[in-house]
Amino acid sequence: MKPAGSGDGARPIASVVHIITLLEWGGAQENTLYTVGELDPARYERSLLSGRGGMLDPAAERIAGCRFRRVDSLVREIRPLRDLRALASLTALLREEKRRIRGAPLIVHTHSSKAGILGRAAARAAGADVIIHSLHGFGFHDGQPPAVRKFFVGLERVSSRWTDMFVAVSEENIRLGVREKIFPRDRCRLIRSGFDTGRFTSGSREEGRRLLDIPGDVPVVGTVAVFKPQKAPHDFVEVARRVAAEVPNAWFVMVGDGELRPEVERALAKASLDVRFRMTGWRREIPDLLRAFDVFLLTSRWEGLPKVVPQALISGVPVVATAVDGTREIVDDGKDGFLCPPGDVEGLATRVLSVLAGASRLDPSYKRDRLLEEFDQAEMVRAQERLYEELLARKGFSCPPSS
Repeated sequence: MKPAGSGDGARPIASVVHIITLLEWGGAQENTLYTVGELDPARYERSLLSGRGGMLDPAAERIAGCRFRRVDSLVREIRPLRDLRALASLTALLREEKRRIRGAPLIVHTHSSKAGILGRAAARAAGADVIIHSLHGFGFHDGQPPAVRKFFVGLERVSSRWTDMFVAVSEENIRLGVREKIFPRDRCRLIRSGFDTGRFTSGSREEGRRLLDIPGDVPVVGTVAVFKPQKAPHDFVEVARRVAAEVPNAWFVMVGDGELRPEVERALAKASLDVRFRMTGWRREIPDLLRAFDVFLLTSRWEGLPKVVPQALISGVPVVATAVDGTREIVDDGKDGFLCPPGDVEGLATRVLSVLAGASRLDPSYKRDRLLEEFDQAEMVRAQERLYEELLARKGFSCPPSS
């Protein structure tokens, strides 16, 4: 077998390059940063490539021992000329890394749809030894025109030819990938989107209400989400309007920001909700803010697996959400939350009202221990390391066992 390194501190067994489109605030981005930061530096050299201008760029720059490079031409939107430049830039950077590590294996691990397509093509062109793609949801969904959806499915099928293994955060994404003939079941692993679970067992309702400047004795419906079409923030506003008509003292909170914020603000003004509505922008005190909610509401049209859902349940907050993708694997309808079809604002409002009235008898904490274990972020990283070593061994590289 080809040696992959000694693993004794003299030389790492491989170089791992993670590629993501943009380090905006979100679960995929946070998990990527955590993984890059926590991979065993004695076993892996670590690099991160992304587009420029994400809110989490400074966090990437602070990761000790990680080479962080920005690719200006890598953007989320489809821009054929810029995409070709991004492909050329990514290929050049990966070839540079291949030369730099002088014969050690190169693992390329991509995230998000755009970086997943271009990054895997670049990895193949650069001669990467192992290519992995993490699915944080697909770039296609049923809300797209059929021709557009078919085009994106086709891109995923082509990119699959260059992919040694897929990583999914939900079983539903695995089933969808198999159904769309993107990969066979044995070429995709389930690794949950981990987070610091302990933080969500110690949040304070009183502190959350103080941060929001909301009275302690009023009902609060809240969400944590980026303001983009996937999350359907307009649906949150419409549910709030309907709930407010029945519960005049209810307050509503949207933690997050994004491209649709101006439209959300216009919808709020039209619905005359802005007096009892908080739009906080991105905040770091999520455990306290979640504890301030009486209901966590998520109106997504599609998902991978939104980790804020298990965060809410660990925090003891019942969830009302759309029955999409990985959300269905976490919320047990009628036990710790309610699920409705995407876009069903009437059904979502009815269930929020039921929770606020105390008529639902939900127990959001009944499977807390399981969630604490399932979403442990340290185990997420160790699972990825085990996968790297398995794939290197398949390619003929000898990997000393980790200590």
